[in-house]
Amino acid sequence: MAGQSNLQLSVFSAAEVEFLAEDEQIDIVPNVRMDTLHMICGDYGPFRPQIPVKVPLWLAIALKKRSKCRIQPPDWMTVEKLTQVLEDEREAPREFQPLPFHYVEISRLLFDHAREDISDPYLVRSLLEDIRDVRFHKVESGLENLSAKTHAVKLKNLAAMEVNIVRPFIVRALQCFYKHDSEELVKQSASEVESQAVSSDRVPRRTLRPR
Repeated sequence: MAGQSNLQLSVFSAAEVEFLAEDEQIDIVPNVRMDTLHMICGDYGPFRPQIPVKVPLWLAIALKKRSKCRIQPPDWMTVEKLTQVLEDEREAPREFQPLPFHYVEISRLLFDHAREDISDPYLVRSLLEDIRDVRFHKVESGLENLSAKTHAVKLKNLAAMEVNIVRPFIVRALQCFYKHDSEELVKQSASEVESQAVSSDRVPRRTLRPR
């Protein structure tokens, strides 16, 4: 299930979810001097060499491509933090550990555009993949418990990409349950009406005699 999605059923495509994630703030360390950038979404800067500044991820990637900065990976994207998250995920089979809502997309973008800025990138990538696998296994285990009595599903701490993948299946499953239950209720009501009609036919009828 991990990494798989039906584009016809997903509310957003993977590229669209990634696009939304690019608005997340991240720290960069400029290596050039630039004045404040005035943009529709806000003002960023001024930029001074070796002085960290917070910018949207899309701007960080744009500056990185032009060799004007170094991107600082977020605090949660370290071997120590990810190792702890993985251990906690495994120890709590029914709970999801809190991670940034766009952790999947942020990590993917950083590996694509700033791999050299990540400490121990191979181990970090391996830990992220293990965490995703464990979390999707929990989701799959939880979906096995869906039944006709399920009216809603609450999955706390799921990330954007995880929600985007499982939501179409959950919605369709609940719709199928609702449709099945509705048909059963209609059949049951019709059966009760028919049963009542048969019962009334069996009641002895009183004959009216002329006076």
